[in-house]
Amino acid sequence: MILPNGAIVAVIDGQGMQLFRNVGHEPHIDLASLPEPDLGVDNTGSGARHRSSSANPDSRRLAEDDFAAAAAEHLNREVLAGRIEQLVIIADPRTLGELRKHYHDELAGRLIGQLPKTLTRHSSEIIRNAIAEA
Repeated sequence: MILPNGAIVAVIDGQGMQLFRNVGHEPHIDLASLPEPDLGVDNTGSGARHRSSSANPDSRRLAEDDFAAAAAEHLNREVLAGRIEQLVIIADPRTLGELRKHYHDELAGRLIGQLPKTLTRHSSEIIRNAIAEA
């Protein structure tokens, strides 16, 4: 995948989110780390519809769903405020599915890629290589 200059890369799992901005010029990718946002995961409504489901038998899964909803809410706010023009989201498949439920139409329109991979807490070089290979 060719990542445009200035594009934001969000690497998310059920517990953390890393943000990067591509400062390289096409076709080169050079990811600069951005501050990790304080999501204040008080959105406990995300997994509520699953509370009695055997698909989500424990509170850990519910907390991961809540985190994904909070991460999507943060990204939605950034897109709507005009701070994100182009976005790539990298998340494990389960988290990516939960994130998609919360995308604002404007965010969906600015997505230039989604990678179903678990890359949180990996180096920017590993993330860069995953994007380049996509």
